[in-house]
Amino acid sequence: MPKSSSRRSAPALLLIDVINHFEFPDAKAVLRHALRTAPKIAALKERVKASGCPVIYVNDNFGDWRSDAKKLLAYCIRPEAKGRKFVEALALAPDDYCILKPMHSAFYQTPLDTLLKHLDISTILLAGIATNSCILCTAHDAEMRDLEVVVLSDCCAARSLREHRQALAHIATMADARVVTSVNLRLKCRKGFSGAERHSP
Repeated sequence: MPKSSSRRSAPALLLIDVINHFEFPDAKAVLRHALRTAPKIAALKERVKASGCPVIYVNDNFGDWRSDAKKLLAYCIRPEAKGRKFVEALALAPDDYCILKPMHSAFYQTPLDTLLKHLDISTILLAGIATNSCILCTAHDAEMRDLEVVVLSDCCAARSLREHRQALAHIATMADARVVTSVNLRLKCRKGFSGAERHSP
């Protein structure tokens, strides 16, 4: 179904569950594939920020309702953390946005929709883990909100290449998303758009 919006905005990059403790079932398999994506995600983030577009981390709270972004990051980069190398490559910067989510989709019970409207964003770029879980659910929820969705295939990971590829095919077909590699992504930001907070005078 074609998008109803006649105007496409500058994009925002959503990094899904990259601040991760990798303490869930099959985490070892996911981490093995995720580590290969870390340099590409880091390079993508650098490109997006250089283009003046916002970066939004949307991260699972892993069932800890007293957590916040700083506590989560500290836990995931502690010396004995399984995914420390991955997380350190993708740590938040002070000007990044960060939202904690309770379930798979980045939109479910989070302020993401409100933040995107505040930033006047109607195009989202998806990267992170897992392709067949949180990326897939987020893509579907974004499509239902009439957002344009682009999934960076080489910046996502799952337990296996088979699951990763199956999820990408499903997302492209059923969530009306574009699936591209990060090197083939063309970034177009509006003139003067910086992704910074806008304040009323």
